[in-house]
Amino acid sequence: MSDHLFLQISNISIYIGFILLLISLIPLGMSISSKRSSRYANIAVWIVTIAFILELTYFIFRWLATGHAPVSNLFEFIAMFSIMLIFGYLVTYHYYKTKVLGLFAIPISLLLLVYGALFSTDVAPLIPALQSNWLAIHVITVTISYGILSMSAVAGIIYLIKIVPADEKSWRTFFLEGISYFVIVIFTFMIMMIVMRGIVNYEADFFYVNQQGEEAVVTYHLPSLVNYDDSIPVKNIGGNEYDKADHFTTGIELPPIIKAHSLNTVIWSVGVGLIIYGLLRLIARRRLYTLFKPLANKADLNLMDDIGYRSVIIGFPLFALGGLFFAAIWAQAAWSRFWGWDPKETWAFITFMFYTIFLHLRINRGYEGEKSAWLAVAGFFLILFNLVAINLIVAGLHSYA
Repeated sequence: MSDHLFLQISNISIYIGFILLLISLIPLGMSISSKRSSRYANIAVWIVTIAFILELTYFIFRWLATGHAPVSNLFEFIAMFSIMLIFGYLVTYHYYKTKVLGLFAIPISLLLLVYGALFSTDVAPLIPALQSNWLAIHVITVTISYGILSMSAVAGIIYLIKIVPADEKSWRTFFLEGISYFVIVIFTFMIMMIVMRGIVNYEADFFYVNQQGEEAVVTYHLPSLVNYDDSIPVKNIGGNEYDKADHFTTGIELPPIIKAHSLNTVIWSVGVGLIIYGLLRLIARRRLYTLFKPLANKADLNLMDDIGYRSVIIGFPLFALGGLFFAAIWAQAAWSRFWGWDPKETWAFITFMFYTIFLHLRINRGYEGEKSAWLAVAGFFLILFNLVAINLIVAGLHSYA
């Protein structure tokens, strides 16, 4: 009974925290244009602080309910990432008192929470590989580093939106507009999942043989554009019993090392997102990133550059500690080897090397200002690629994450 109560408190806390973060954007936006900017900014920060405390309450009570750190599945990991992004914002605001950062950081945190909620939020027993204290140590350290490194990217985006002219035709505007398109793709994914799973309740089951050679059934919530090798459409007739069915599929099949059902969702999101992006461009009659210029124009470029650099200085060692050192110790305990070039391990190493190069270029080659901003944004996309593509599409030892 107490476990059920703890879980209820946890769920209510993160829900209220989400609502408060959404509300905080109102006084935060007013602080940019109002003469009473400090007053509105203080109100916004207090609301964000309360929301952060509630999110920590979610984390603590879910831990009490499950008996282990709530970072063992994709929903829990993304929720923790979102919480640590707010933590990174609050720490940054404490030192720099910059208001505009929140108008970009908080929506990213909210998007992460919504994105994570689209995956299973159920509580399940830990598989043997996860039954270790290193689970909490490794993942919590990584998410803290992600939250701090995200501040570098947020500052970088603000810097670029302000400095890149709206009427310029160059690779700079192309990539900045690409960020706008990426955000639309994320929104598209969320809307499609809510509609197809929650309203239409579209389900299409397919029988296939997974990477381990085991028979399995996967459920598609969008029509199958790509599927697994030799997959067979089936329908559940009760319990674990299935019968052949006639589901839509294009016939394009992939080896089980690729999570075809997740790739299918990505393909739908990219395609429909492109259509929505085109419609928005027709309505706005200008590049979408320029819509945010009035907010970014209030920012101090030198301050954004300093935030971007110092966030990496703090976040990078934490990532190296949690993402490589602690992860290697856990891998030795779970799989009897420190390193195995699993897809997620490989991408963690790529991310580590990227930020190593970032700091080298910044310190020794004078990559400041715009160059540093581009690198910070690129680093964030490496983190998101790890979160989305590596977690969802490529099968490996970390597939449960």
